Amino acid sequence: MVVTSQCSGRRVTGILVGESNAQRYFSRETKEIELQLDHLRIECGLPPHFWNGKPEISDPRLSLWLESKDRKGHGCRTPTPLALIPSGTNSFIVAPAPREAAG
Repeated sequence: MVVTSQCSGRRVTGILVGESNAQRYFSRETKEIELQLDHLRIECGLPPHFWNGKPEISDPRLSLWLESKDRKGHGCRTPTPLALIPSGTNSFIVAPAPREAAG
C-alpha cells in the first residue's frame, strides 16, 4: 500500500496511512504493529484515533528514520510517498514507494 510521511510543523512525526488503507489492511482488534525500517524492527501502537479519522502511525524512532531518508531536504514541505508492505501478521516493511506511485 502507498502511504505518506506525516508532519507537524517542521518535524516528520510518522506515517499517514489513510482511511481506506486502514480499513483494508488493519484489523480493529490490532493494538500494535511491527515495522521493519531497514535493519531495525520496532513496535508501534495503534491509538483509538487511528480508527476515528486520524489513521496515523507515530513513534520517535520512526520519525528519526523517516528524517534520515529525506535526502533531498524536503522536510515537511512535501509529504514523501512510502510503501508499507505486509510481511506477516501485523507486520510491515517500510520502503520507498515505487516511482509510478510517487507521481
